[in-house]
Formats: sequence, C-alpha cells, structure tokens
Amino acid sequence: MRSKISLNSNTVEQEVIVQYGERTVIYDYADLNEITLAWSVTIHKSQGSEYPVVILPIYMQHYMMLTRNLFYTGITRAKKLAIVVGAKKAISLAVRSTDDQRRYTRLQQRLLQAGLN
Repeated sequence: MRSKISLNSNTVEQEVIVQYGERTVIYDYADLNEITLAWSVTIHKSQGSEYPVVILPIYMQHYMMLTRNLFYTGITRAKKLAIVVGAKKAISLAVRSTDDQRRYTRLQQRLLQAGLN
C-alpha cells in the first residue's frame, strides 16, 4: 500500500501537521524528535545511484522479480552497508536465476531500414 505523507508547519501555533494518507497527526515543535524522515526507492529507480545503507527485502511473493541481475543491482547500491531481509529460499532463487529472457524489439531491422531509406 502506498501512502502519501504531507507536512505543514504552523509557526504561530508552533506545531507541525503531518498527513499520513487519510490520518492527520499534529506534533508540537517540542515533539519533533518523534518524527524520523525516511525514504524508500525501488531497485529500478535506484539504478545509477548509491546510498549509505540499503535494506533489500527478498520474499517469495515477488518470485517474478527474483533475478540475479536485480539482486546484484540492489546490493551494489549500498556504499557502506547492505542488509538483506527475507526468506533463504527467495535469496537462493534470485542468485540462481539468470533471467535469460530476450527482448524482441526488432531494433536491428529498424536501424537497417532507416539506413536504407
């Protein structure tokens, strides 16, 4: 489930209003240490980026995505620490899967046709 979180600050009342999906929570400025800012990014969106710590959940519910290439990409996004959480069976499947699916885009034929015209 995806949830949008929005933040509004009221300097007069010295409070922060946080909207967690449909739930609203009001924090006094004194209680701001109760809020921890965090991000999550898919492996696909993280390609080309690095992060100090990566937590990689690997479960059988995502068996269609359990490939060696995707697992490697997720692990290598971590600069200092990679934490893998999940089922041993899922990790084993990901490591053994080479994802030999080929894409048939007809790119070569299209490039040849473009060069002949």
